[in-house]
Amino acid sequence: MTDSTSTHPVLRTVRDALGNVFARVYLAVCAALVVWAVVVTLADNPDGSFAGVVPTLATAPVSLIMLVLPDHSSMLFVAIGLGALVNAVLIGWCARALSRGRGGSTPTG
Repeated sequence: MTDSTSTHPVLRTVRDALGNVFARVYLAVCAALVVWAVVVTLADNPDGSFAGVVPTLATAPVSLIMLVLPDHSSMLFVAIGLGALVNAVLIGWCARALSRGRGGSTPTG
């Protein structure tokens, strides 16, 4: 029913940014880190309680800000997910802006 010209500009920017390969690789790495942290935490390992720090730092600064959410284990996943999404959008936006800047320039000499 809707085409790409009628979508909200912010949603179009997010969709374009997440379409970038660098943003998708970052999201895949963050997902792998979360899976690793859950597996290490559930295993009988003395250092398992600190496993959640790794994905939290990988998705900083938004995940660190979101840690002030109510104290529940699901809020850690919300903070990491939101941090990963915001960082992926920024990575995709930067990669898109840099690749667009290269295309229009011509060498001088």
